[in-house]
Amino acid sequence: MRKYTAFVLVLLILCASFATGAEKKLAQTGYQFLSVNSDARAAALAGAMTTVEMGSASLFYNPATMANMPSRIDAMASQNSWIADIKHNTFSLALNPSQNKFGVFGVTAHVVDYGEMQGTMVWSNDKGYVDTHVFNPSAMQVGIGYAKSLSAKFSIGGQLKYTAQQFGKSNVQMTDSLITQKYKTNAVAMDFGTLFNTGFRDVKFGMTVRNFSNEIKYIDESFQLPLTFSIGLTANLMNFIPADMPNHNVDVYVDWAHPRSYPEYLNLGIEYSFVRKFFLRYGFEQNRDESGSSFGFGLNAFGVIFDYSYTPMKTFDDIQRFTLRVSL
Repeated sequence: MRKYTAFVLVLLILCASFATGAEKKLAQTGYQFLSVNSDARAAALAGAMTTVEMGSASLFYNPATMANMPSRIDAMASQNSWIADIKHNTFSLALNPSQNKFGVFGVTAHVVDYGEMQGTMVWSNDKGYVDTHVFNPSAMQVGIGYAKSLSAKFSIGGQLKYTAQQFGKSNVQMTDSLITQKYKTNAVAMDFGTLFNTGFRDVKFGMTVRNFSNEIKYIDESFQLPLTFSIGLTANLMNFIPADMPNHNVDVYVDWAHPRSYPEYLNLGIEYSFVRKFFLRYGFEQNRDESGSSFGFGLNAFGVIFDYSYTPMKTFDDIQRFTLRVSL
């Protein structure tokens, strides 16, 4: 356990050092759909999910938290009505055939529908353009992940994923002809995370690195995926109260994140549960322009969990998310 503890501390120190020494950068990455919380529980907790065990959905946040999944099969489907009529749909599935002995395997999928858009082309008329065709830009991600508990207190996990975006096509005027140019890119990325249970009143620490990839070239510009370092802490406040209230739990989740494109920020999530069947949630996102607080609830019955979240926005329409989970 001393080796595991030292390993976690080294990772946390390196992450903090990197964040402290890095220059401030804004809008340096693409594929921003990978940074959107599509899961309703995650959104209600402001995305502070580095130390939250979520079964197969853990692969979207910290793969290591999937290692202690109690069920043999876990599936999640989520729909997110994002800003500007953009739709995010996510799915995950995890298999635990050996009851954690040989680890947990999982797959994920994330599909984004940006809706219909009208294509145009420069033309020598009064308007300066003509309509060409209606197109549907989209984005997607599919991944395969694995998580394993190396001890009763320390877990690791990772995910390899393929991502792609397409923004339709256009006719480009050459010297004496028109050519059709397609606008699409793809990339392979990796996620990695750790989870450490301190053994002190079930307090947990976690660390994750998400969207690590090579640079992608789009026409004449190169960019990276939204690389993000996160450190998280989880504690059940009821473990610090002398009163015996086994049916009530108040979990607090705190994440410190260092994204490549934005300044550092803190996410705070509070989740109250009654007999682990009914959940009320609140989240606060620090240092954000559009969103701040978020709210949600969850219901757990017969191995099926329904989660809902609501996020008020300042400029855009408010956001609602729905998630259904099944564990067998």
